[in-house]
Amino acid sequence: MNTDASSTTGTAAVRSKAALEPSALQPRIVVGIDGSSESVRALDWAITQAQQSGATLDIVTAWMFPMAIGYAFTTTVDEVRQQARSVVDDAIGHVADVAPEVVVRGEATEQPPGPALVKASQGADLLIVGSRGMGGFEELLVGSVGHYCMRRAPCSVVIVR
Repeated sequence: MNTDASSTTGTAAVRSKAALEPSALQPRIVVGIDGSSESVRALDWAITQAQQSGATLDIVTAWMFPMAIGYAFTTTVDEVRQQARSVVDDAIGHVADVAPEVVVRGEATEQPPGPALVKASQGADLLIVGSRGMGGFEELLVGSVGHYCMRRAPCSVVIVR
């Protein structure tokens, strides 16, 4: 992850905040994550693509509460919000560890995942999602979020298996 200051051969080099902001000319990749193994594979694929293209990487996780209508809940809205933020923070940390040169941003948003990812992909060059997320239909090749994004995203969509 890029930071405001970096060290080169023992000498501190300070970059301006503007150097960290993506420009309109810089490619941008959005990756949807939810903590599933499929989304981790999507994140790794997105990191490689960002390294190769010089793109900024936007990590997005979306959540809703209640997450299942008609069930009793043992967690609060704040706990779910914090868990979503933790998923994003862990992903940002992973990017920093494996690709420190990649500019990365993260967002945890309270809305349905498909619409959240389509909205986040406005102006992006690429949207990347896992083949299926936390849903329980293992036999599906493409999950509902991936299907939603394929049909509605304003950019190219990659579904990673």
